[in-house]
Amino acid sequence: MDELNSHEHFMQMALKLSQEAAERGEVPIGALIVKDGTIVAQAHNEKEEAQQAIYHAEILVIKRASEALGSWRLTDCTLYVTLEPCAMCAGAIIQSRIKRVVFATRDPKAGAGGSVLNVLENKNLNHQVEIVEGVLEQECSHELKSFFRKLRL
Repeated sequence: MDELNSHEHFMQMALKLSQEAAERGEVPIGALIVKDGTIVAQAHNEKEEAQQAIYHAEILVIKRASEALGSWRLTDCTLYVTLEPCAMCAGAIIQSRIKRVVFATRDPKAGAGGSVLNVLENKNLNHQVEIVEGVLEQECSHELKSFFRKLRL
């Protein structure tokens, strides 16, 4: 499987996780961490259910991947997420030394992968992350827009 097909394959799985989140009343964001072509961990937002501001999909998937691999260093891992990470999540990504972040759609209000800030590639920090964006952008953007449209009804 070539790299683009691989990214699309894993993003499709993240999209399914985001749909599970929406069904539970959570903002539909799904994430998974892949190492050597194998899914190590997966998560979706659990902020509402847990009433915890930090329970974003990225934070939860990093925690679960670290537990699965027995290390906080996720140096050879790729994080797939349906929405560009916020500053909090970008900080956790930097701290965990994730190699690459693949996200579907930008977040023009809180994105820290180039939209509002670019924490992930900031040369002043001790680690920079490769960014791949726009994978299944239309599908993931539609999922988010549909969720918020239903909330407003």
